[in-house]
Amino acid sequence: MALLDQHIKEFQDMKTYPKELFYDGNLSLLNKEKISIVGSRKPTKYSRLQTQNLSSKLSKIDVCVVSGGAMGIDAIAHKGAGSSNTISILPCGIDVRYPAVNKNLLDDIQKNGLLLSQFKNGASSRAYTFVLRNELVVALGKVLVVGEADIDSGTMRSVEFALKMRKDIYVLAQRIGESNGTNKLLSEGKAKAIYDIDEFVGSLFPHAKVNPDAVSDEFMEFCKTNPTYDEVLAKFPTRVFEAELNGEIELVNGKVLVK
Repeated sequence: MALLDQHIKEFQDMKTYPKELFYDGNLSLLNKEKISIVGSRKPTKYSRLQTQNLSSKLSKIDVCVVSGGAMGIDAIAHKGAGSSNTISILPCGIDVRYPAVNKNLLDDIQKNGLLLSQFKNGASSRAYTFVLRNELVVALGKVLVVGEADIDSGTMRSVEFALKMRKDIYVLAQRIGESNGTNKLLSEGKAKAIYDIDEFVGSLFPHAKVNPDAVSDEFMEFCKTNPTYDEVLAKFPTRVFEAELNGEIELVNGKVLVK
């Protein structure tokens, strides 16, 4: 961990620039185009798949995905982008692994991507640190994408920050009765719906070209081939347990299926 001494232009949108910022990883990611993706810790299968698809396609055109390292949408966004093309902003010290279930993910991001925090090593998460974390996540991205959110959820607090910063907010189109928070944003005209991910990515970055060196989520791509559980376990011994806990995959008759 080191104290960040450079000024980050995106944080000028915040009411108060952070007094201290600590980091570990690849600072060059700060110079890339960036999109913030947040959402529910317990997303539906649909939201998981669409978030994975979106973050993967952003990464392929070298757009960096920013999120908060939490379970659910956050973790899926980080994984879809690949650990070398994502920034995770933490509600605790960089040496603390919260939530514990995302330890391997955060270790990979620390090694290949970038971890940022306003808190010194050893600091644990508190109610107020999540709020501060959320503001940084929103500020760093060109726009805010909400994969799924309930009304009065922590994710909707991130939306409040985006509105104050006058950032465009996009949400996945959802069914009635699901993701009531994002559906409410649409009904109030505070967000725009994503109906087609390719069109959405193309509208934001019309001149972008696919980066042949972009990191894809090798684990998820392998799981899409419908391998046996033993095959996945042999190739990805740690990731498979994490994916099960996060609800990304399921085991059916000895085969691994992407949910």
